Amino acid sequence: MLLVYENKTDGIAVEWKKTVHFPPHLHEAIEVVYVTNGNIELGVGQELYHMDEGDFAIVFPNVIHHYQVFGKKENKVIYLYLDPTLFPSYYKELQIYSPRNPVVKKERVHPDVVNAIKYLAGITEGNSMLIQAYVQMILAHVFAEMPMVDKSTVGSDDLIYNAVEYVAQNFREKVSLEKMAYDLCVSKYVLSRMFAKTFHCNFSKYVNGVRLNYAAAALENTIDSITNICLDCGFESQRTFNRVFKDRYKITPREYRKRMEHNNKC
Repeated sequence: MLLVYENKTDGIAVEWKKTVHFPPHLHEAIEVVYVTNGNIELGVGQELYHMDEGDFAIVFPNVIHHYQVFGKKENKVIYLYLDPTLFPSYYKELQIYSPRNPVVKKERVHPDVVNAIKYLAGITEGNSMLIQAYVQMILAHVFAEMPMVDKSTVGSDDLIYNAVEYVAQNFREKVSLEKMAYDLCVSKYVLSRMFAKTFHCNFSKYVNGVRLNYAAAALENTIDSITNICLDCGFESQRTFNRVFKDRYKITPREYRKRMEHNNKC
């Protein structure tokens, strides 16, 4: 995950990065996705959507989503994270609805949306009213041109949300499929099938993915030792942490931190 842009203004964050496998998660922000190079797969609920260069997508708050990368071609994506409370005229709809299909193919993306995304991705500082205007422009096209459905129908159910929340609260501890099933009062076989169908991975890989996301953020934003980060995010040994980290990022945690420090100086 090679970050180029950081938070620039309250309520709006921008990243321009190479996409890697990113496990299912949800958050309060609106997430805008624009592919500038290569292709990725965006998973929303239980559906997987293919995105090519020039395609646009939007994920509404508290909708489970994830990313997969299957091809070897280099990919780069602009991500905008928008606080929905900044847009009161759309706030109620953002909580209730979600696009039936979150992806708009390149030939159907309105030029105003592309211009707004590129402006927001390129600024280092700017007029807050102008920034708000560009975001409002994106949302206006989304609600005018993308059919909406009730958010509760977007390929998910209470068990999926409970599972995501459970892992988010417990990934730092020793967590097992059996204990999670017991705590959620469901069969471990039901949970196992849910992870395979919805998250396209097994339970262990999902939990490790959450741990790695936490570890990567800690490596980028803290001066904690790698050993402390390893233990804090739930890995039982640094050897396991190093192996799993390198499997995803293709470099060691130490090399990752050095690369992030170098990028921040540039």
